Amino acid sequence: MDKIQQTRPVPGQENDRRKRWRWLSFLMMTYDFIAICFAWFAVLWARFDLQLAQIPSAYLLAYRRFIVPYALATILLLVIFRLYRSLWRYASMPELVRLLAVCILSSALHTIGITALFRNALPGGRMPLSYYLGGALLQLLLLGGIRFAYRLLRYEARQYLQRSEVLGRVMLIGAGDAGQMILRDLSQMDRPEDKVVCIIDDDPNKWGRFLEGVPVVGGRDDILLNVKKYHVTKIYLAIPSATAPEKRDILDICSQTDCELKQLPGMFQFLTGQVTVAAMKEVSVEDLLGRDPIQADMREVFEFIHGKRVLVTGGGGSIGSELCRQIAAHDPAELIIFDIYENNAYDIQLELRANFPNLKLTTLIGSVRDSRRIFQVFDTYRPQIVYHAAAHKHVPLMEDSPCEAIKNNTIGTYKTAYAAMVHGCERFVLISTDKAVNPTNVMGTTKRLCEMIIQCFDAKIKAGKADELPQLFTHMGFENADKDGTGKVFKNIKTEFVAVRFGNVLGSNGSVIGVFKKQIAKGGPVTVTHPDIIRYFMTIPEAVSLVMLAGTYAHGGEIFVLDMGRPVKIDTLAKNLIKLAGFKPGVDIQIAYTGLRPGEKLYEEKLMAEEGLRKTDNKLIHIGSPIPFDHDKFLVELVALMDAAYSNKADVRERLMAMVPTYHPAHIKPLSETQQQAG
Repeated sequence: MDKIQQTRPVPGQENDRRKRWRWLSFLMMTYDFIAICFAWFAVLWARFDLQLAQIPSAYLLAYRRFIVPYALATILLLVIFRLYRSLWRYASMPELVRLLAVCILSSALHTIGITALFRNALPGGRMPLSYYLGGALLQLLLLGGIRFAYRLLRYEARQYLQRSEVLGRVMLIGAGDAGQMILRDLSQMDRPEDKVVCIIDDDPNKWGRFLEGVPVVGGRDDILLNVKKYHVTKIYLAIPSATAPEKRDILDICSQTDCELKQLPGMFQFLTGQVTVAAMKEVSVEDLLGRDPIQADMREVFEFIHGKRVLVTGGGGSIGSELCRQIAAHDPAELIIFDIYENNAYDIQLELRANFPNLKLTTLIGSVRDSRRIFQVFDTYRPQIVYHAAAHKHVPLMEDSPCEAIKNNTIGTYKTAYAAMVHGCERFVLISTDKAVNPTNVMGTTKRLCEMIIQCFDAKIKAGKADELPQLFTHMGFENADKDGTGKVFKNIKTEFVAVRFGNVLGSNGSVIGVFKKQIAKGGPVTVTHPDIIRYFMTIPEAVSLVMLAGTYAHGGEIFVLDMGRPVKIDTLAKNLIKLAGFKPGVDIQIAYTGLRPGEKLYEEKLMAEEGLRKTDNKLIHIGSPIPFDHDKFLVELVALMDAAYSNKADVRERLMAMVPTYHPAHIKPLSETQQQAG
């Protein structure tokens, strides 16, 4: 409130401004009156060789009697056309058109009026032809000259300032309408900080030509050459219609320079006319990934969610909280947030209550490892849709604590899925990861087990054998699903189980980008495990869109896979982040290679070789066909794995290898048949 009051004009200052504007308008009217009178007399005078005595008295008499009413009438036209209200520092084509209209109209009135009124007194019944034409042109020149001279003086003053001050030398990429708007915005600034010295455009027809006086020097292949030639310090990307891959290719070239990079946010700003230097935003690392955002038709998703009770496990995390935001915006009957970490849960609770006051929101604290707590939640709230995002995700930490990864990720998923199945849940969507493909670490292997659990549940339900799914306990309690021993709870189960697999999420908790930014803020070094390590990336909104789409596309047992475009070298990512922060990699900020961490591999895969791909309505989303495996054997091994994990046995990695044949950790041999049977 204080800021708003401070920005309001002081009453006295406002009155002073109005008085000043009125005084300037009066001076302009006075000038116009004198200029109009002079224009027509000067033409008449010039017609007779600047000899006043040679001008016939009839011409002078007609001029003297007609000019004052005419000048006043012209000023009235200038008022009607709002030419005394224009801001002449920004005068452009609209002002010129209105001034031209006034001069044409008034000159026509002058020609008709003076001829009609003084026909009988004038030699030949009219004024000289040069008087009519010359008067009109000189009047336009004098009236327009004073107005556009102000803008010209301001332009020259700015040019002087640009020559005399140290300014940012800008390369503008894009010689289209957006680029022209940027140039004009700079030209209208009183003290511009930047000066555009050259323009890049891929259209050869524009090369060698000028836009607002600035040369178009070539295409994207000429960027590096002209950065050196014109001593460029900043690069502005002004192509709002460019696709993400096109932007990536251009920004990849620009990132090889030491220039500061900025770009227009997108087509919306262009279409709404918000193309200004102030609207330029810093180039983010997301812009360098080179993939168009997923454009999903979310209408089906939100029709599916509308009026439903929705549970989000891990609802306080980066993915879980975004799920909660999207769900809350589309009128669920109730949103239940379930998380073990109370601080995150509390933060998203406060945010949703502030933004969605009518939302029926329940926030619960608990662990998916606690089957009694999970059963209590499902028994009380009866969620119809479950998004299961709760998991341990940090690869090196899970390598040090493999039993905890098994308990939380694998067994926690099983217990939550089982509770969903026996409590009438309609859809269960598992959040998986590309690290589940040919895993080399415990975290990825436990998530692969989660996918297998989902497929096992789907197969048993479709076969009418849901009762063969064991209810896993580490303690006995009241949550036994088949309390009466009749097996009725397993009849007519229709829960559909699916998994969603995607790569690294930008901005998520533990994201490598966040780590790099902190290291850069401290002055480095930025630590990269290996110069050749690559990863796929996506944004949190994209990940959430995919997860929610899976809930609508689901028929049971699918693994949804996002086409995430080309992978990104982490080394390149680190260097780009350093450059975007305004530093030189290896000079201002060092990069240190620390070696691959336990369980880490050079590249992540989106799909196993055995899995086939099927298309969905969205060309960037595919469905992996389930890999067949022995479900009964898997369930027996899962029970043994749970017991081993809760007993903190040292051979859990060997057990994981036996259950997930694609898991290949270093220096570990698989269990023998005897060891597997020993449990």
